[in-house]
Amino acid sequence: MRVGIGHDTHRLVEGRPLILGGVRIDHPRGLLGHSDADVILHAVADALLGAAGLGDIGEHFPDTDPQWKGLDGGRLLADVVALVARAGWKVGNCDVILHAQEPKLTPYKRAIRENLADLLRVQVSDVNVKAKTGEHVGPIGRGESISCEAVVLLQGSGLRTED
Repeated sequence: MRVGIGHDTHRLVEGRPLILGGVRIDHPRGLLGHSDADVILHAVADALLGAAGLGDIGEHFPDTDPQWKGLDGGRLLADVVALVARAGWKVGNCDVILHAQEPKLTPYKRAIRENLADLLRVQVSDVNVKAKTGEHVGPIGRGESISCEAVVLLQGSGLRTED
């Protein structure tokens, strides 16, 4: 077994959709980034890569490469899950903490968990999503940004297909 930790932060801006965990959230601002800036899926992808000893998403999907412009976080995470599986690992569980002053995410948590479970190839009960406000402190508390931390547990699948 291996454990990985991932983190991502993006600034909220006008004119972009807000996508969290692959779910479109009703909000007047979205996250700024080279891709869709989905902090949940990016943090989970980094946690997976870290646990498997495979670097980080910046190495695999650099924001300096135009082919990744506007990349859907679901595709990014699916690619990472496949890479981790080829290295002989499968996801045991995933725990996510989303830090956002706004919007309130309770109505979206179930859909985010279901989407994450599908992308990670696990049961919904193997995924947990928590949302915390910034208590009006710092960039998150002022509603300027959203960040996410993710922890994943990988289990050896015994199916390693590359060295």
